[in-house]
Amino acid sequence: MWIDDLNANVLDSAHDEPLHRQLSEVIREGISGGALPPGTRMPTEADFQKKFGISRSVVRQAMAALTNDNLIQRGRGRGSVVAPQHEHHRAVQKMSGLSTQFSSSGDSVTTEVLSLERGEDPRAQQALGTSDLLALNRRRSVDGEPIALIHTWLPRRLVPGLEAKDLVDSSLHDTLRQRYGVPVTAGHRQVRAVSASEELSAVLGLHSAAPLLVLEGTSCDDKGEVIEYFCTWHRADRVIFDVDAISDPAGTRVRSTPKQTPTPYGSLDAKSSAEATELSEAARSIAEAMNDLAERMTQQDGESRHSTQNC
Repeated sequence: MWIDDLNANVLDSAHDEPLHRQLSEVIREGISGGALPPGTRMPTEADFQKKFGISRSVVRQAMAALTNDNLIQRGRGRGSVVAPQHEHHRAVQKMSGLSTQFSSSGDSVTTEVLSLERGEDPRAQQALGTSDLLALNRRRSVDGEPIALIHTWLPRRLVPGLEAKDLVDSSLHDTLRQRYGVPVTAGHRQVRAVSASEELSAVLGLHSAAPLLVLEGTSCDDKGEVIEYFCTWHRADRVIFDVDAISDPAGTRVRSTPKQTPTPYGSLDAKSSAEATELSEAARSIAEAMNDLAERMTQQDGESRHSTQNC
């Protein structure tokens, strides 16, 4: 049984974090790590009390928190079981947004506009070629559960008269195409894993430092002009990214690119942005030089072996 493999000292009453929260974190890890798959019957309150030497009230608080987060299901006479995982799949390589993809699968998708105002962000300014930006922050939910937080920056000239109410339960890309005649046809995307900050945790209803998947990038119109820069934080326990893989042509070399760290809330100052750009360019130059050196060494090694064979 899962609880038998746990260390009895894993809960520490001297720790700043309350015991019920420590217990809920232990159970969360068991669920997210696969040790407690969906449908697994949970240990009883007495089992937890005996294992960790804690009170019944501590166990009940922990189980209540997990129930509120839809991680376990509780029922009279049948105990508690690990709830089914509600996973939502998103195809990263498709231009259609989260709302369109999830809605097409039959899920009920809702969108709240948290803010729509003039904003500044050095990454968005560089990508869009203007400092006159409109910052749009939205929260997407599926079947009533928060699933993603979306930050989008748009050139203000592109969307005159756009108001927050226009995007409630609506797709931004559909609005751009239908109202402003701007179709979204291409773009660049990248994905990274991060831990949720306190603010992100509050917005998405997660515990602090919960895993998130960040999808960030740009989108272009049919003329190739960049029209949006965005960062979207997805709940890693609910969203799965699907990617169609293709084979590389023979002899293709993968060139490294400098690491970019997203800034969840707030932006870099001008000096930091300039320094980051300078370091980025330097890293790219070094990577290219190393690849070129490796290619020359490989060529010289081949010539040397050929020469030896002819001797």
